[in-house]
Amino acid sequence: MQITEDALKQAWHRLAAGSDLLDDAMFPPTGTSYEQYEEYAEDGYAGLYLVLEEDGSVYGCSGPYDDVFVARDLDEALYCLAEEAVRGLDGTVAGRAGLMDRIDPAWGRTFRGGGPDGTEPAPPCGRDPLEGFAWIAGSWREQAPYTHIEFFRGENADAERIALLYGADPRLVAAGTRLSDLSEGNGGAHGNWPTDWESCCFGRSGDWTFLMYHETAPGTRVDAAALAELGVTETVRLSACLGKAIYTFDYMRDGHLVDDDGIIELIYYDRGRTPYVRGGRLDFLNRSLRRAELDHPELTDEFALYFHALETSLGLGLPRKDFQEGTVRAARWARRTP
Repeated sequence: MQITEDALKQAWHRLAAGSDLLDDAMFPPTGTSYEQYEEYAEDGYAGLYLVLEEDGSVYGCSGPYDDVFVARDLDEALYCLAEEAVRGLDGTVAGRAGLMDRIDPAWGRTFRGGGPDGTEPAPPCGRDPLEGFAWIAGSWREQAPYTHIEFFRGENADAERIALLYGADPRLVAAGTRLSDLSEGNGGAHGNWPTDWESCCFGRSGDWTFLMYHETAPGTRVDAAALAELGVTETVRLSACLGKAIYTFDYMRDGHLVDDDGIIELIYYDRGRTPYVRGGRLDFLNRSLRRAELDHPELTDEFALYFHALETSLGLGLPRKDFQEGTVRAARWARRTP
């Protein structure tokens, strides 16, 4: 059933009247199309704007191509409005959880769980996040050691075969070349990071095989069919483009992109907001991100938080010690004939 502006406004005023926290919370301006929102924004409005679609959905917008939330019914829309209202009352995610408790204890539990889908909050991770996958987030953001990190999972997802498929030099792969071997002669200025763009490193961590390379890799057009022949059923790809401030995440399963029209570029992840559709195919990441936000307020780098959520939800990891000591497997790309 379509949610009308009048019905939503009345329901919000009833909610606000029952909570002292919402006394000063204004009901956002509304429209029936994104074009109306754009016109509103052109006049200088920068706050939350609601677009009420014909299918009954309510989109909360706060910038070009930025949907703060998507609500499918009246109760969910009220919850999302309350979640936005408490953002201005406390700068911490834990503090906002407490404020949601005061409005409605059930909403506090919902907030801690990452969104209104009825799922209980994930258990605390109980470990140092920088000992897992998040340790690489800072340098990766600066395109070091490589601009692309790919993970492959499957029964026979062999690291050497994947590296060869992408174009690694067979002689270096067969020789067991290590990252430190490729770094010799760079004066130690960059530790064990290679200084050229013609190399890759690869290996295995947990259930996943990883491959790291720059965007100049000769085999970056490897298709799903070629990977399927190697037994790969899942892939995760992270890419960094420092000059354009573009950092992307893609998750493929059985040859299909797992997506819910949520964020693709990681710079749009905003602490305390669920980046993906609640109850959708990537909702597991919403829950893992909220758990990371609550467990690790000391992590000021939101990329590190996101990477930690990828570790706890998908099991991604990179062997930090192997990278630090330069013992991770590596190779240069095979020479291509003209």
